Amino acid sequence: MPPPGAATGRHRRNPGGSRPLRHAPALAAPVPPQCAGGTDYGAGFWDLLAGGAERGERPRRLIDHAMGPVWEVNNVWLIFVLVVMWTGFPTLFQAVFGALWLPLALAAVGLVLRGAGFALRKPVRRLAQRRVYGAAFAHSSLVTPFFLGAVLGGIASGRVAVGTTASADAWANPTSVIAGLLAVAAAAFLGAVFLCSDARRFGADDLVGYFRRRELIALGALVVLALIGLPVTHSDARHVWEGLTGGIALLLVLAAAVSAFATAALLLRRTYRWSRWTAVASVALTVFAWGFVQRPYLLPTSLTVADGAGATHTLWWLVIVTVVLIGPALVLLYWMDTHGELESLTDADTQAGRAPGDTR
Repeated sequence: MPPPGAATGRHRRNPGGSRPLRHAPALAAPVPPQCAGGTDYGAGFWDLLAGGAERGERPRRLIDHAMGPVWEVNNVWLIFVLVVMWTGFPTLFQAVFGALWLPLALAAVGLVLRGAGFALRKPVRRLAQRRVYGAAFAHSSLVTPFFLGAVLGGIASGRVAVGTTASADAWANPTSVIAGLLAVAAAAFLGAVFLCSDARRFGADDLVGYFRRRELIALGALVVLALIGLPVTHSDARHVWEGLTGGIALLLVLAAAVSAFATAALLLRRTYRWSRWTAVASVALTVFAWGFVQRPYLLPTSLTVADGAGATHTLWWLVIVTVVLIGPALVLLYWMDTHGELESLTDADTQAGRAPGDTR
């Protein structure tokens, strides 16, 4: 019997290197949710830590104003990942949702509560109701990325295979915990970076320093968690460790580290123009590194990309739809938002007038 992780005859057959098309959707799909949607989760994280109603009023107003035009669109990426999974990689979809249905369900509940809380707290004027909706938005912004990261940790550690039954060990393990915490820290880091840029764009100079400090704190937490993750993967996710210590994945990790240190240097020098780009690069390169670590597997070390991929014409359509329709539309949206072409809804737009006693 071959040792765990050894390539069988089934897995040696076309492990995916000769069919780069099969790797493209699997490698590219997770990047936008972490960099775009993750930014919104980070904003919710800082909303949670903003303090009481009076002390946290201005940061929360900036968060509302910055997220208003694009927050719901960022969820399109999560839906896109699901579409890629069940159409392009149906075996992967069945295995993951069969073994990890509980953390995925908790993440889905958090996603719904987060959206409802954010959408409903703005038109409501009663302080008690705003606190309820705000708490739903903020706490869900913490819970959702953690459980999504835990799912990725369970996959990376090799605990999910075709036919694996649902169990707590599949997602409540050292790799899943560290992956969940890394997802939260990365979201907080990106959220602070973008909110700092938005504070400059909206002329809120006092909030620039406020979120700059939080960028540095989140970046420090991210570095610490990454260092803790090294011995964890060495003992609990050997396939990941071996991939990270050589080849393209190692180069990507080193590039991500350089981007992170460049972000820190820019922030310390208060040079904000490029910090957003270097921050996004550090997270995106890390996600790409994880994708290269898993090659040629979708589920280490049991399901290869070649064995789990759907029909070739289906993958081509996924690439075409992404490149021609989804990608350009969202790039245009983000460009319009960052250049001030989009504005959040006002009270007049929502027809939310103030009634007597609404502030109580």
